[in-house]
Amino acid sequence: MSLSIGIVGLPNVGKSTLFNALLKQQVALAANYPFATIEPNVGIAQVPDERLAILAKIVNTTTIKPATVEFYDIAGLVKGAAQGEGLGNKFLSHIRETSAICHVLRAFSDAGIIREGAVSPLQDLETIRMELQLADLATLEKQPEPKGGGKPSDKERWETIQHFKQRTGSGAMLTNLSEPESLVARELGLLSAKSEIFVLNVDENELSNAETLTKKFAAELHVEPRQIVIISAQIESELSSLSAEDQAAYLQDLGITKSGLQRLAEVAYKTLQLQSFLTAGELEVRAWTISQGTTAPDAAGVIHTDFTKHFIKANIVSYDDFVAGNGLKNAREQGKLRTEGRDYVMQEGDVVEFMIGK
Repeated sequence: MSLSIGIVGLPNVGKSTLFNALLKQQVALAANYPFATIEPNVGIAQVPDERLAILAKIVNTTTIKPATVEFYDIAGLVKGAAQGEGLGNKFLSHIRETSAICHVLRAFSDAGIIREGAVSPLQDLETIRMELQLADLATLEKQPEPKGGGKPSDKERWETIQHFKQRTGSGAMLTNLSEPESLVARELGLLSAKSEIFVLNVDENELSNAETLTKKFAAELHVEPRQIVIISAQIESELSSLSAEDQAAYLQDLGITKSGLQRLAEVAYKTLQLQSFLTAGELEVRAWTISQGTTAPDAAGVIHTDFTKHFIKANIVSYDDFVAGNGLKNAREQGKLRTEGRDYVMQEGDVVEFMIGK
């Protein structure tokens, strides 16, 4: 499945610098995705997974394909974007199909970079959210009322739309939706109903203080700490041009263990309640993205859509047992390999061999 994030923010908050770092990383990933056609406004980041290198050594392959996140960039939004101010409103349609929205907020102190409407992280967030809500209101206003009352399902949908209009018009984000409400929100591509991630672009010398800053901004923005990523967009730009070894050394000098892009990908994964299952063979070791609660046939369908229909069974061993047994053969001999059917719910870190019929 495709995990995609729409990046939004006011002008000059570091959004373009962050996105350009993603594009540089995308070039490095190109060998793994030879048939992928990526538009200029899309960048790809890997989801860090230390398990893959360990599996690769066991099965003797050099081809490693981590799960990935697609980031869609749009022009900087300004106040009044929903009414046609600036360019951002022209590109909002690009992120209607994304899984979540990533707010890039200015928290660095460089006075040499013009603020272009940026005041503070909280006020900037309120400005962006208001523009997203106004765009949603325009979408909701275009929905036609069912004629003659319509079918019960049409009436329920219309009532949901009226409820959305009331909430959005009062300045509220569309959170904590029921499943029927979520279906309508996804159908309409409502921006204010999407999960949110918050990137605070800070000065380089503040990166080592990320934990304290996360708590500070979580309280300030009234969001959960797990939704926040502290980065320095300038550092990310510099990291993206370095080799893996030089990146590790640079991060160590900064007193951090993972790049901001790596941490952003991890937060996106957790925010959207996703997990990975793993495949390991001589051709490649790969992490595949699925939603929590996905059954084995649907997980097989992520590899190839026909696999869901022709699914027979899945041979599964946990990552820990696979490593302890030094491979699938020993895990089977040790009784750690399980054969699961159509009702099996996939678990994080399952190493899988799907059996598919014709």
